[in-house]
Parts: sequence; C-alpha cells; structure tokens
Amino acid sequence: MDFTVARSFNSLYILIDIVWLLIFAGLLLYFKRRLAFIVGLVAGIIYFLVDYGIFYLLLGTRQVHGADPFWFLLWLSMSYGFTNFVWIWLLLDRDSHIVEWSLLPILGWFTIGQLSLNLGQGFTQISIWRGTGTYHGVMAVILCAGYLWVIINNLRQKDKVNLLWLLAIGIGVQFAWEAALLINGIRPPLWQPIVVNSLVETNLGIPYTYYIHRVVTRRWKPDLTRAIR
Repeated sequence: MDFTVARSFNSLYILIDIVWLLIFAGLLLYFKRRLAFIVGLVAGIIYFLVDYGIFYLLLGTRQVHGADPFWFLLWLSMSYGFTNFVWIWLLLDRDSHIVEWSLLPILGWFTIGQLSLNLGQGFTQISIWRGTGTYHGVMAVILCAGYLWVIINNLRQKDKVNLLWLLAIGIGVQFAWEAALLINGIRPPLWQPIVVNSLVETNLGIPYTYYIHRVVTRRWKPDLTRAIR
C-alpha cells in the first residue's frame, strides 16, 4: 500500500519540544535511568541515519519544506527516536514506575502540539512528507523475520517470550505517537498512517530490541552499575 505520510506544524513546536526533551532527559538522569537515556541517544542517531541518510538522500522519499533538511531531520530523529526508545526500554525493563514513565511522552506530545497551535502564529510553517511504497515492503520483511524467530523459539519451548507483551509495546508506542499527531492537527485525518504505521514501523524493531535488551541488562542495571551474575 502506497500512501503519503505528512506533517505540518510551526517552528514553535520545535522550540517547546527541545525544552520538553531536556526535562525528560533530566528526569531520567535524576532518577538513575541512565541505561535508558543512553539507549534513547543511540536510537535517535539510528533514526537520523535512516530518515536523512536513506529516506532523504538515498531514496528521495522524504521532503522538507520550510526548514533546513539536515538540522530539521536531526531534531526530528532525536526527538522521536529518543522518546520512543526510552519508553520501549523501560517497558521491557518492566519498570516499577512504568505508568509514570509512559505518561511523560504522551503528555509531552499532546501539550507541545496544543501550545504550538495556540501560540505559534507568526512562526515559520514547516511541512514534511514521505511516500511509503518504496520501503514498507522491506519493513514488513524485517518485521516478519524478527517475529518469526520469536515464534519458532516459543514453539520449541526454548526461552519462551510473551508475544502479546512485545506486540503491545511495538504497536502501542507508535499508536500513541500517531494519535497525538492526529489529535493536534499535525497529521492529515487519514486512517492509513495511524493503522499501518502502528503495525509496521516501530513494531518491526521490537523483537530485535528485546534480545538486545536481554543481553545488555544481564550485564548492566538501569543506573549503569554492573549487574550481579
């Protein structure tokens, strides 16, 4: 299925979002979720390499109007890459305060969008869009391979993984993000982005993230002290 994934918002959104990201990052460090903080930074860099390097430079599917593509996509990738994967990592941790940590990104996305709508008159309007037909097939293969590996291991009764929990994380995190964009008028009112993106985009990385999380947390605690083996 080929459809256009678009966003339109003013530059005040970026300024408020940067402030919120600093607050979120500060809370992670203050409450000693240092490992999740590092994972978020790494994920933001990976998002940027994919969005700018592949979608924008290589495939030409990403379009940016009203801002410098490099700096804009660097902010965008660090914003959602950091927030999404910090949240995912803490969910995989089954953190004892997961409700509080989950509310932070949701509240941030909603509040930033509403503030920029109400106070952003006179700020530069930015529009971005990308097609999906050239890469959603590849994403589906990556998603299928990851979950197939988990399914086969489960069927062999080898290190059984809670598949419903993984699906809830992979679909739920992206759905919350897409819903916030739709509610704030940033996304056009189309069903495809919120449904298809939620099923495919973040979800494709969850099986791999689960195994990475398992390896890393055997050695390191959330505060980056060594785990007792």
